[in-house]
Amino acid sequence: MENGKRDRDDMEVQTAPRKPRVLLAASGSVAAIKFGNLCHCFAEWAEVRAVVSKSSLHFLDRLSLPREVTLYTDEDEWSSWNKIGDPVLHIELRRWADVMVIAPLSANTLAKIAGGLCDNLLTCIVRAWDYSKPVFVAPAMNTLMWNNPFTERHLCSLDELGITLIPPIKKRLACGDYGNGAMAEPSLIYSTVRLFWESQSLVRFRAVSKRWNSLLNNKSFINKHLHHRSKGNFA
Repeated sequence: MENGKRDRDDMEVQTAPRKPRVLLAASGSVAAIKFGNLCHCFAEWAEVRAVVSKSSLHFLDRLSLPREVTLYTDEDEWSSWNKIGDPVLHIELRRWADVMVIAPLSANTLAKIAGGLCDNLLTCIVRAWDYSKPVFVAPAMNTLMWNNPFTERHLCSLDELGITLIPPIKKRLACGDYGNGAMAEPSLIYSTVRLFWESQSLVRFRAVSKRWNSLLNNKSFINKHLHHRSKGNFA
């Protein structure tokens, strides 16, 4: 009786869902002033870590970030590395994250990613990314920069990698121009990523359920399982 209770308790611990791990990143755009708001949106639902480029710090207010969100900058990349075998930050963050969201994505960082450049913490993570895991980008730039032929080419390169675009919106920009190029609102970025994640989770759940139902209908599997437990193997 005690063993059966322990089995159920262990199963509950093992199957308890953890929060998704979201790596939020900001590059050098005026829209980085909204990064704190973006972090707050995600922190209510997920475990969040943040990565920012050097130029984004001109616009980002560190105090606007939730207390529980750790912020990483380029200076952190090698500060804890002393010898071969020590953890490398951009690899550790890539391993930790389930999802990466770059918002804002500047024209400069877009071009770097499309060209495979990795000269800061943010772009090193992207270059080392496991593309079986999702990446979302929310560009922010001047209208003429957005309409530049290079932008379309660069976005095609990102699409080939499997990176999902959250398109900019049309409004009065920080420079005074009116047109397309403003970053999507943080609430829209958050809802887009969450909807994607939860839909994928549902697909995975259905796949597991289908597999489990198939096993339950397999008499040889059931007999083998019962025989295993009858010998006192409860692991």
